[in-house]
Amino acid sequence: MHAWNLAHEHDDPDATAAAAPVPVIDLGCLCQTTAASGGEESAAGEAARLRSALQSWGLFLVTNHGIEASLMDAVMEASREFFRQPLEEKQKHTNLVDGEHFQLEGYGNDRVASEDQVLDWCDRLYLKVEPQEERNLALWPTCLRDVLHEFTKECTRVKDRLLPEMAKLLELDDDYFVNQLGDKADTHARFNYYPPCPRPDLAFGLKPHSDATFISLLMVDNSVGGLQVLRDGVWYDVPARLHTLLINLGDQMEIMSNGIFKSPVHRVVTNAEKERLSVVLFYSVDPEREIQPAGKLIDENHPPLYKKVKVKGTYPMRTQFP
Repeated sequence: MHAWNLAHEHDDPDATAAAAPVPVIDLGCLCQTTAASGGEESAAGEAARLRSALQSWGLFLVTNHGIEASLMDAVMEASREFFRQPLEEKQKHTNLVDGEHFQLEGYGNDRVASEDQVLDWCDRLYLKVEPQEERNLALWPTCLRDVLHEFTKECTRVKDRLLPEMAKLLELDDDYFVNQLGDKADTHARFNYYPPCPRPDLAFGLKPHSDATFISLLMVDNSVGGLQVLRDGVWYDVPARLHTLLINLGDQMEIMSNGIFKSPVHRVVTNAEKERLSVVLFYSVDPEREIQPAGKLIDENHPPLYKKVKVKGTYPMRTQFP
């Protein structure tokens, strides 16, 4: 376990956040188009809920996604197995080269920029999973290799089903977002372990931030909450549901949609008694590409809200907020 400094008090420890009414999208129904079975009407209802989610919260829950519950359970169990290993075993996958030079991939904390930096109350394992030829398998724990490979394939399939439906909501070509990602799009898996914290009022599991990526698929510990999203100056608890994926939009998507879709500010609060685990797949546009608002969304009444920006400049993967 790493040593963490406690942050300044960030909230009333007795305050309870309201539950966010995050829309739940049935992916099978959303993608159904067979009129004979009422598919078009059902899909239209799911599309309306999806539009509301993307424009208001920037995140939503997905059911009927096609990923086997047994695979999801196996990924979570393998993750717990890794984090429960002795520190010396986990450090075989360290994100410090020669013990001092930080790299994005591997086990440990995020980059430490100064001695005064307050770290998140979190251990993490960060691995590049796509493109496959760029995987550094030396950093992949044995217990995770097979299940992570399968889980990545399944999550990518879910992402590829979602993106055309999101493009349709903006009246863009179905393959617009898929094409914008590019052939060398990056995908990283992040495994987060939040140990019990003796003073939850003084430390964040993850500080408030938005994702600097395109879209993320999150599998959370259904028995322990902690993820919160900011809307209109109020923090809301994001519900956790067994075998349900949480989809979160990133800054790249907000830019391409010219602000119609939101990249939400979110955080993780700590728990005094229980550990928490989450697994996230971050999808990002080819780092050599430039992104900007889609041309079809720009006219004299809707000027561009964002300048063209090179993706490589958006790393690290999080945009911090006070």
